Amino acid sequence: MQSSQTKPLLFTFRRCPFAIRARMAIKISQFEAEHCEVDLRNKPQALLDCSPKGTVPVLQLSDGKVIEESLEIMQWVLSINDPEKWLDGDNMPSVETIELITRNDIFFKPSLDKYKYAVHYPEYSAEYYRDIAVEFLQELDDRLSQKKYLMGDHRSLADMAILPFVRQFYNVDNDWFLASKYTHVIKWLNEFIQSDLFKTVLQK
Repeated sequence: MQSSQTKPLLFTFRRCPFAIRARMAIKISQFEAEHCEVDLRNKPQALLDCSPKGTVPVLQLSDGKVIEESLEIMQWVLSINDPEKWLDGDNMPSVETIELITRNDIFFKPSLDKYKYAVHYPEYSAEYYRDIAVEFLQELDDRLSQKKYLMGDHRSLADMAILPFVRQFYNVDNDWFLASKYTHVIKWLNEFIQSDLFKTVLQK
């Protein structure tokens, strides 16, 4: 529990995968923050005042400090309390963890966006963009064929930072996804979707 009289404020959007992963870390760490659901078509001035880029999530702390990136929010709250040991030793993610999350954010997410919104990228078909995106799913599936979670035998920062994006990919064409060869990813994702943590942070 924070000692300040004013609670930190999280600007969020329910379906945004970046915001989902930040909310999961906040929930699991028991970090107390008010949540402000943002209408992305009509962004509140309070959000723009503390973060002119106007994207979510943004965490404004009681002392006025602003954390503008979802992964930084995750690491910051988990450094205070990390009951499930999502972070590695010394309250820090490993280099391997950061590299995998970076490939998700830099490679998989743009391909996912083009697959999801293929009508806005008519140069190629949705299937073309999907074929690019699944290169990352294959990497995840290879990992999950060797261990229950991406980094070992318990869920970690890597799992929780990447899962919301795989769920978004699944939602584009769930029939195709469930019939695909990525059986380990399917099992991993299903456990996530059914988890109390995910259901809680996705509540309206």
